[in-house]
Amino acid sequence: MGFKDEPSGGRSLASVGFAGAGVGTKGTASGGGGYKDLLVMALPKDDAAKVAEVVAAGLPDVGEAVRAFFNSREIREFASGALAGAMSKAVLAPLETIRTRMVVGVGSRHIGGSFVEIMEQNGWPGLWVGNTINMIRIIPTQAIELGTFEYVKRGMKSAQGKWKEDGCPKIQLGNMKIELPLHLLSPVAIAGAAAGIAGTLICHPLEVIKDRLTVDRVAYPSISIAFSKIYRTEGISGLYSGLCPTLVGMLPYSTCYYFMYDTIKTSYCRLHKKKSLSRPELLIIGALTGLTASTISFPLEVARKRLMVGALQGKCPPNMMAALSEVIQEEGLRGMYRGWGASCLKVMPNSGITWMFYEAWKDILLADKDKARE
Repeated sequence: MGFKDEPSGGRSLASVGFAGAGVGTKGTASGGGGYKDLLVMALPKDDAAKVAEVVAAGLPDVGEAVRAFFNSREIREFASGALAGAMSKAVLAPLETIRTRMVVGVGSRHIGGSFVEIMEQNGWPGLWVGNTINMIRIIPTQAIELGTFEYVKRGMKSAQGKWKEDGCPKIQLGNMKIELPLHLLSPVAIAGAAAGIAGTLICHPLEVIKDRLTVDRVAYPSISIAFSKIYRTEGISGLYSGLCPTLVGMLPYSTCYYFMYDTIKTSYCRLHKKKSLSRPELLIIGALTGLTASTISFPLEVARKRLMVGALQGKCPPNMMAALSEVIQEEGLRGMYRGWGASCLKVMPNSGITWMFYEAWKDILLADKDKARE
């Protein structure tokens, strides 16, 4: 902002103007900018400073706002999750391809046989079929899930501290007041459930497209074609096919997954009197967490996959229970865990590597004063 005095019949005028970054005075170019008078006010000279203060006060500091946004703890946690997800997914894409084929019943029912079939049909690139959509899917998904988990966990712990001091919320039923025992809830479990729900609701269409690309590359040769074809033939509901069973399956998995990781990590640190863990320790804890959570929720994963790709085979079950019943009728109880081995081979390293990279990126992106508040 600049000011200059101009004579006007014995009266002093104040000209108020703005200069962009790297801009000098009127008529002087600096850094490619030029001075522009935006407002000229016929005011006494003494009032010019007041005008400047009023005008300046109404102008937000955009640069400072942007810096504050990207320096916030939440954004850095989201970035850590995105980077960790991308790095782990790039390494483990072949196992994801094999697992998906086995879960939905395409080709061989064995890991080795499925690998051979992929190599014969598509060669090495076939192992990374759908990896582009996988990367597009995993970056926002991991960012949303891990960022939501950290944010909700902190919020729940803060709220529980207030509830212990001021009492829990109460509800009135007639003349009775019932206190909700919210202080008994696990902040980690609630945060894990919230993370799974948030990630699923936002990124589910990408999961549908990824599965279609993996199962039927001829009908869906690219991401754009898959999206347009699903939307044209099935509408928006097609992009969210299998959402309900996904959420039902995601809740126990996500809750167990995040709860176990946080609990095992915290307990291990206390037992060995450590403030932080080494990368191999994080890798092992993450792998065990993924194994347990996947084993518990795998039957629901089988039903979810059947619903999502059932339209391709012309026999889409109407709901999750029907899908599970169909699996049991065709293959018995063992069918509910068909592909479990391949899933574990994928989930265990994926979980371990993701948590290892996530903690590493947090160490890099988060300031020490922020980590001290965890």
